[in-house]
Amino acid sequence: MNAKDAIRMSIDMGQMIATGYLEDLTDEEMMHRPHPGCNHIKWQVGHLICSEHQMMEQAVPGAMPALPAGFDDRYTREQASVDDPAKFDSREELLRVFHEQRAATLEALETIDDAKLDHETGISYAPTVAAAFEMQGSHWLMHAGQWAVIRRQLGRKPLY
Repeated sequence: MNAKDAIRMSIDMGQMIATGYLEDLTDEEMMHRPHPGCNHIKWQVGHLICSEHQMMEQAVPGAMPALPAGFDDRYTREQASVDDPAKFDSREELLRVFHEQRAATLEALETIDDAKLDHETGISYAPTVAAAFEMQGSHWLMHAGQWAVIRRQLGRKPLY
């Protein structure tokens, strides 16, 4: 196993857990807040997609396809408190955009020269290119932990 294999394994694990939690949720259920101060899943998924796009563009400029028009504006911190489902994309659209961005992330990982994995990104929480790639798994896992609670509140049994 090499560094890219380990990074890909981390990304894939985050994706498996996160998409598993999203698989059977409805658009309405994705708007559920576990507590008034917590974010609903729709906003979190959009935030994750925007974060992946931004981080990977900073780490590997030109690697990512453009987000749909207005997408990043719908998932700013200011939008996190919005409860109007019409202000967010559908579950289907969120997953479509996620898969498009993720495919580009994995392609960038596949094609990047190993020596560039140590290059600095200028991102405090992902200071190297390798760390930016790894964040694509761990960031999704961190949010998926919140979704486990929401799923239980909605009456779902644990998946993992």
